[in-house]
Amino acid sequence: MLKKVKQDKTIINALYNYILLLSRNKLFYTKLNLLDNFQNRIYLIFIHISFIFIKIKQNSGNKKYKIFYQELFDLLFNKIELNMRELGFGDVTINKNMKFLVKAFYNILLFCESFSQESNADKKKFLNKFLEVTVNENIKNMDIVEYFDKYQAFCFDLSSDSVLSCELKFNYK
Repeated sequence: MLKKVKQDKTIINALYNYILLLSRNKLFYTKLNLLDNFQNRIYLIFIHISFIFIKIKQNSGNKKYKIFYQELFDLLFNKIELNMRELGFGDVTINKNMKFLVKAFYNILLFCESFSQESNADKKKFLNKFLEVTVNENIKNMDIVEYFDKYQAFCFDLSSDSVLSCELKFNYK
């Protein structure tokens, strides 16, 4: 039993690390001109993980998927809190920011549930709401919308079991 729990934690950590790797892709900060800051990285993590959560939610009747979903959610916000503490934020600031981030996460998750039905203009508007670009302009090119369209299609083509075993190999080209 203990071995199974450790294995599940390892898979959840591996999935979190993979999502972290995706959101730190140089493509976002060079070609797509996003600011390389803490806030953008958090929102990129939220967008990436939202599609995984939506995929897992399709099996919400199965207890193992519910547990996986909750453990991944807990790990995500624990890691964010730890990172904020490492950056020197105090308890009051962290509590205030965490409340704001949880609300932002659920807003992102709700939008991502209908992402494929949204127009490209609405997708750009959504991305502009959360992501900052290096120049004082909104996101103008469609590359970032195309990236998340392909990422969403990739996530939805996965089997739920491949998500649970962290068999993700998304490659944007």
